[in-house]
Amino acid sequence: MDILSVIKEKAAKLGRTVVLPEGTEERVIIAARSLVEQKIAKVILLGDEKEIADLAGRHGLDTGTVEIINPATSAHFENFVDLLLERRKAKGMTRQQAAGLMSSTLYFGAALVKTGLADASVAGSVNTTGKVLRAALHVIGLAPGISTLSSSFMMTLPEFMGEKNKVLLYADCAVMPNPDSQQLASIAASTADTMKKLVGEEPRLAFLSFSTKGSASHPDVNKVTQALKIFKETHADIAADGELQLDAALIGKIGEKKAPGSPVAGKANVLIFPDLDAGNIGYKLTQRLAGAIATGPIIQGLAAPANDLSRGCSADDIVDVSAIAVLMKG
Repeated sequence: MDILSVIKEKAAKLGRTVVLPEGTEERVIIAARSLVEQKIAKVILLGDEKEIADLAGRHGLDTGTVEIINPATSAHFENFVDLLLERRKAKGMTRQQAAGLMSSTLYFGAALVKTGLADASVAGSVNTTGKVLRAALHVIGLAPGISTLSSSFMMTLPEFMGEKNKVLLYADCAVMPNPDSQQLASIAASTADTMKKLVGEEPRLAFLSFSTKGSASHPDVNKVTQALKIFKETHADIAADGELQLDAALIGKIGEKKAPGSPVAGKANVLIFPDLDAGNIGYKLTQRLAGAIATGPIIQGLAAPANDLSRGCSADDIVDVSAIAVLMKG
């Protein structure tokens, strides 16, 4: 069974609820029907009730199988305004501004997750990544001990070193352009958590560089070694090593030669790239040249799950990301 099928199966057993803030989008309606028919998750759709009902009728979604909420008329609205105001008043937000933002389905969906009325939020089929992540940060906030919002891609290789459907996590490939050492350590912590929650494997982290164990000297190498040091201070129980070149991280014989005694070299399953250039190029090279399935970006580091979509996503993509999002709750 492929990893996405496993994830959907795990999600179905949990019986959790996903809120889809873009409830008046055709692809979201189709995805909602699939989610409830496959019993992957319960669904809350946000938006105008009549518009959602019309779309549901055209696409075979029984509105009795989902919950539909219009933020403007919801009994939760004022409480959610209070919640946002409390979180943002130190930044100078007024109640009028908080009310204006909470009338957005993105903010309202994030508030449902923050208050536990939904387990995860998934949006981005219509809205930009910036808008989706801003609402999540303002309302849900970062997880304890995490200083940086980041992302990972779940890369499924058809075959690697004799292993079929090999799963690796790559981070960060979509959010943080040039992380410093502290941010890189935070990205690593979030990605290790993602590996446990989604794949169910113990994470083995390789902090990647163009150098392996001092083979080159450069400030960029120093950033990676310092990130590893920071990470180990709070995550001594997680296997991690660096700085490692990619071949040393993944190929056993090369790892033994370049980094003898390393707990990770030759067997890494989580690759921490030094910056967004490397991460984005790396995942696309793997996808296009190795025929890997790239699932993501998976947004990580939030106190509760809220995930972004590509605006070019399909209804099936929304279903996949929804299953991932509900599992990210842990």
